[in-house]
Amino acid sequence: MLVFFMERKVIYPGTFDPITLGHIDVIERAVQLFGAVTVAVTTNPHKKPLFSLEERVALVRECTKGMNGVEVEGFSGLLVDYAEKKRSSIVLRGLRELSDFEVEFQQAIINRKLSPQLETVFIITNPKFFYLNSTAVKEIASLGGNVGCFVTPPVEKALRALFGKPKSKPF
Repeated sequence: MLVFFMERKVIYPGTFDPITLGHIDVIERAVQLFGAVTVAVTTNPHKKPLFSLEERVALVRECTKGMNGVEVEGFSGLLVDYAEKKRSSIVLRGLRELSDFEVEFQQAIINRKLSPQLETVFIITNPKFFYLNSTAVKEIASLGGNVGCFVTPPVEKALRALFGKPKSKPF
C-alpha cells in the first residue's frame, strides 16, 4: 500500500444517499493516500434523503466492509465541530466537474475560516464516474431502471426494496 500522509485523520463527509461506485472509488483512493479514512455520513437540512441517517450509515458500512482503514460514522451539525471532536485536520472531497469545484471551494474556505487548522484535500473523480451522482441513481431506480452498474449489490437491493424490481436490463 502506498501511503503519502501517515498518521493523519482524514474525514470524507457526505450524505451518501445512496453511496455510489464513485464514492467507493474515492474511499479506496483515500485509504491508499492516507492509510485510513472516516466516512462521515451526515444530515443536510437542504436535502430530503431517501434513506434515514441510520440506513445510510448501515449501507456505507456494508459497502466498505473488508476495506482496511475505513471507519463509518453518522453525524449532524457543523463539519468543523465534528472534525474537532475527531481530532482531524483534513477533510476529503471528491470532484467530478467544474461546478463541483465552485461549491466545494467555497465550502472549504468557509470551513477554514471557522477552523483555521482544517485543510480540504480534493480528489478528482475517476473519469469513469464523472457522470455519476446519487440523485441520478435515485431517479433511475424510482422510474424502474436498473442501477446495478452504478452502485454495489447492497445498495441495489435497498433501492429495489423501495422501488421494486427494475424494468430495464443492466448495461
